[in-house]
Amino acid sequence: MALDIEKIADDQMILNIGPSHPAMHGTIRIVVKLEGETVVDSDVEVGFLHRGFEKMAESFRYQQVIPLTDRLNYVSPLINNVGYVMAVEKLLGIEDLIPERTQYIRVIMSELSRITDHLTCLGAMVMELGAQTAFFYFMTAREYIYQVIEHVTGARVTTSYTRIGGLRNDLPDGFEELLEAALRKTEEVLSEIHGLFDRNRIFIDRTRGVGVISQEDAISYGFTGPLLRATGIPYDVRKAYPYLVYDRLDFEIPVGEYGDTYDRYMVRMLEMEQSIRIIRQAMKQLPEGPIYVDRRDIVLPPKEEVYNTIEGTINHFKLIFEGIKPPKGEVYVAVEGGNGELGFYIVSDGSERPYKVRVRPPSFIHMAALSDLIKGHMIADIIPIFGSINMIGGECDR
Repeated sequence: MALDIEKIADDQMILNIGPSHPAMHGTIRIVVKLEGETVVDSDVEVGFLHRGFEKMAESFRYQQVIPLTDRLNYVSPLINNVGYVMAVEKLLGIEDLIPERTQYIRVIMSELSRITDHLTCLGAMVMELGAQTAFFYFMTAREYIYQVIEHVTGARVTTSYTRIGGLRNDLPDGFEELLEAALRKTEEVLSEIHGLFDRNRIFIDRTRGVGVISQEDAISYGFTGPLLRATGIPYDVRKAYPYLVYDRLDFEIPVGEYGDTYDRYMVRMLEMEQSIRIIRQAMKQLPEGPIYVDRRDIVLPPKEEVYNTIEGTINHFKLIFEGIKPPKGEVYVAVEGGNGELGFYIVSDGSERPYKVRVRPPSFIHMAALSDLIKGHMIADIIPIFGSINMIGGECDR
């Protein structure tokens, strides 16, 4: 324990918060030292969800790891899917062969996933502040996006939509109309949320000047994503190291000024508007064409070939039973996740299973700063500060 409970002053006390506390997501435990209701010191424990994604991934074939990535940040699983398969594609040396249509669809689905991530984060945060009705506004908008995601992938949360070298399936008929209707309704809800909170006196008092972090400290902790941008630093992987077709799309990087909980709220709100902007541009530019790379040693053949040709049957058999075997080497690929830079480091020994998998999970890194962020604040302030970090247990799990 970081706190020495033997050295407690007469006017201080130790209080245990979580992991059963509703606002602690069932996984986080915070032991706080208090003077009255003011946090003097704290010890944050994140290790109450033991799943072990990285070691599990080393026990599965490359293609079989995709469903496991859904369970990292399970609020924006499509971004996890995309980041992982891009790392394997780089390991295979086929990143330049991915069809343009596939790249555009990956962008569209990633941005839809980013919107659901931000809606969930902010909805939970305001609900924990007592804004129960406002929570339903956020969930209503999320439902519009979930319906689109389900229409494409067949699932709402654990999508497993990407494939190494392509996608599981193309966009279905009527997708464009369904998507545009969902985006319009989401914009209406976001406008209502702005009206509810942007100038709400109670919300501002609970968030402005609360959980402030400087640019220097944010960089020192390794902050990325909305938390870093809330301090005024416009770092975004999509701009700094463009991937897929983001360099062909026009969008802005919202930033804050003070690095407090209110700025983290506002940055996420504005990012959702930019995601909608990106999606509409991608849909206008979406080309026709295949959704798989033309490599039979990587992509499963069509069922017609499997059923009617010996070559198709052999290809299918070998890929299922032997798997993809990238050459020996190591790669690191990062994408802009809902919480920041989501990176996959993979080492191949030439076999059908990864020799080593390491994930850079943004919310795990951000949790390292929670103790400093809540110091000097009241117990009640822990809730919005923690909510603004958007800790996802599956992503923090080591």
